[in-house]
Amino acid sequence: MGQLTASGRDTVHVWVDRDTGGQPDPAVVLLRRAGALLLGRAETAVVLTHDRDGRPSVRVDEVEVAVSVSRTAGLVVVAARRAGAVGVDVERVRQLPALALARRWFPPAELAWLADRPEAARVVDFLRLWTAKESVGKALGLGLRDGGLRRPMPPPGLPLRPLPGAETLRVGHPPLGGGLVLAVAARAGGPVDVEVVQRAGHGVTAERSASVERTSLPVVVRGS
Repeated sequence: MGQLTASGRDTVHVWVDRDTGGQPDPAVVLLRRAGALLLGRAETAVVLTHDRDGRPSVRVDEVEVAVSVSRTAGLVVVAARRAGAVGVDVERVRQLPALALARRWFPPAELAWLADRPEAARVVDFLRLWTAKESVGKALGLGLRDGGLRRPMPPPGLPLRPLPGAETLRVGHPPLGGGLVLAVAARAGGPVDVEVVQRAGHGVTAERSASVERTSLPVVVRGS
């Protein structure tokens, strides 16, 4: 896991690892490591708990770190943040009837935006909107209840951007490559960095930007 590279700024840290379905649960392992690194304590001191809204958190003594967990086939992602609530969602890119699903679930403006996108990009763009809604719902402690799929999202990408009409909610898409779409959301009134920490051997390549430039890990995507 190594040392966290971002300091002195509001930062969401994201860990990505394989999920083989075995024991111990890799999500629990990552949650303990996230708490230990962000709180500067031994993993054995980290207590896994939930906040009053039902969101998972990790705690050492009276100090808590907000966390969020997402799984897709063979993969688990954990996000952690000291400054406030966080949400994360990951999906593998696969064949989907993007426009039909958007017509059913998304508001008209997002359906129109998706219809105008190049056909080859529509599945990825649909998944960017979907994961954004999922991650925002987790940051709010609501999931997709109360019209979460109808909640308008900002254009996909980075840095984390405010939701329309919700200046204290931000969401964005740190690139992972490897046929994955990742969204991170945070309750914040200002810029938020994202640091992606990926363990060797999970089969996912990281990118510094939306281009094909590749680099070693961890990757820090600045919020401003």
